[in-house]
Amino acid sequence: MKIGPTFRLAARALRRNKMRSLLTMLGIIIGVGAVIAMVGIGNGARSQVEGQIASLGQNMITVFPGSFSSGGARGGWGSASTLTAEEALAVAREIPGVVAVSPEVRDRQQIMGNGLNWNTQVLGESPDYLSIRAWELSDGAMFGETDIAGATKVAVIGKTIADQLFAGTDPIGQTLRIRNLPFKIIGVLKPKGFNFFGSDQDDTVILPYTSAMRRVMGRTYLSAILIQAQSPEQMASIQQSVGDLLQQRRKGRDPDFTVRNQLELAEAATATSKTMTALLGSIAGVSLIVGGIGIMNIMLVSVTERTREIGIRMAVGAHGRDILLQFLIEAVTLSSLGGLLGIGIGFGVAEAVSRFAGWPTNVSASAVIASFVFSAAVGVFFGLYPAKKAAALDPIDALRYE
Repeated sequence: MKIGPTFRLAARALRRNKMRSLLTMLGIIIGVGAVIAMVGIGNGARSQVEGQIASLGQNMITVFPGSFSSGGARGGWGSASTLTAEEALAVAREIPGVVAVSPEVRDRQQIMGNGLNWNTQVLGESPDYLSIRAWELSDGAMFGETDIAGATKVAVIGKTIADQLFAGTDPIGQTLRIRNLPFKIIGVLKPKGFNFFGSDQDDTVILPYTSAMRRVMGRTYLSAILIQAQSPEQMASIQQSVGDLLQQRRKGRDPDFTVRNQLELAEAATATSKTMTALLGSIAGVSLIVGGIGIMNIMLVSVTERTREIGIRMAVGAHGRDILLQFLIEAVTLSSLGGLLGIGIGFGVAEAVSRFAGWPTNVSASAVIASFVFSAAVGVFFGLYPAKKAAALDPIDALRYE
């Protein structure tokens, strides 16, 4: 039998029981819709996390202080304060592929300006800091190397500081007092919002690291060293080179620092969302299996109801393969139509979640294709047994069936 007439026979059989066909497809519709929506929500969450990680910097490698041991007492990670500005400059000078380095010191200080005060994070950085963090200025300018050399009293502030202390006025050129020392505001950063760790990135004051170390914090050691690689492909080799250089400068002492790159942080941050996406997709996929079982059940009922029809078709010349193909086409049609409707519903649910709940969603083309192919495969798998059963009927027994 030709494939065209077989399709028409299958379509006619499905139209005879429209309600039953629709209810049979319902399991597939719900399953595919759930997979599309859940994977879209999971991908959206992962994209949001990746965006937040990207906002921390571009091709960034960070050197953190390590631990110390003294008289049997062992401090935790971050307790050793041995990183120096000279080591940061050595990294910039000696390691190929490094395009920017910023020695960093961090502290929290009570600051005053425009008759108001605010407790905020004070950072000491180099002029390369904005390049490393992929951060732009909304107004003013960044301090330069002359400010580093002279430890000048200048500052660049975040949007939160501008709003809290200088609301309604232009902060550029105004004075900010830190530990009663006057710092001239020369720049305002563009807002970045909260980072992956829940901290307000705009609630910060940036000073030349020499000014922060000598004038504000009274430190001789750094809190971290920020390094920017020329490309993502060079990050691993630069990370290794930085570790080797710093260890060489310690002349055999145990490592008291740790080097991490941004890719490691991104992988750790997105691991949970990847797992949750896979879990949600798997749970939703179970309903596809349930829908397939429903198709098998209905097709078995259909074979029983149409036994006499099958016998008549065989008596007038239809072969077993023709019967098998017809019932298989019916099962695949049910699952494929259910898959298409489910894709539409999945997109609708994802869009509704994004619009009304404010959650980011990202329905990928691969998820749509995989869901549709899987739904069609479910039709083949669960429709094959009823189709084989129909094809194996004895024509004489089928004609006698009441």
